[in-house]
Amino acid sequence: MADESNQPGGGLFPATHWSAIEAARSTDPEQRRRALDRIVSVYWKPVYKYLRTRHRRTTDDAQDLTQEFFTSLISRDTLQKYDPSRARLRTFLRVCVDGLVANLERDSQRLKRGGGEAPLSLEFELAEGELARYGIPAPDRTEEYFEKEWIRSLFSAAVEQLRVQCEAHGKHVHFTLFQRYDLDDALPRPTYAELAREFAVAPTDVTNHLAAARREFRRITLELLRETTASEAEFRREARSLLGHSPQ
Repeated sequence: MADESNQPGGGLFPATHWSAIEAARSTDPEQRRRALDRIVSVYWKPVYKYLRTRHRRTTDDAQDLTQEFFTSLISRDTLQKYDPSRARLRTFLRVCVDGLVANLERDSQRLKRGGGEAPLSLEFELAEGELARYGIPAPDRTEEYFEKEWIRSLFSAAVEQLRVQCEAHGKHVHFTLFQRYDLDDALPRPTYAELAREFAVAPTDVTNHLAAARREFRRITLELLRETTASEAEFRREARSLLGHSPQ
């Protein structure tokens, strides 16, 4: 896996300043699509669950509204209205969702999924399963819930990217060890010695593989965070909040 030690700031923050927010405003259609795909991948689940919990929408209505919201984000230049100096991106998107629901209620019309556009490929069943597992928050905690779901979605996207990357580079054991030791909820956690016996590797290999996977997971998480924040200040503030690190 990539070694971050040669990156500026001791590898804590990614060197690139590429932002999906900036790219989403590009005149290049391919760049805009790639950027918006990234935003959708991190935010669709928090938006869907927010509609289910805050606005008490049925599963069908929440799916329709989620599709409508992100179709609008992609096709109607909604992000052109976003001013990073006034709010974080996730706050802006949450307010836009509230506005969409208010307009629907005002017009008293049922939105057709995707607004006539091809629907996005979103795993709503998975989101419903998570709602059933973790429960519906109280009405006065839905904004806090949206924040937590955004964090959950960001980390889930980072884990999936790490899995794909490990498989592509023949490092399946790295990811499986990371999953078993750092992600699984089962208690007690296996010891390094137990994992070494299970995977037929030396205990020092378990230590090294876990360290490498954790470094790469942090790097991927920071890249995703950098792409989906609108300014350097917001990125660093979010990184400190999520990972407990201060900028170098």
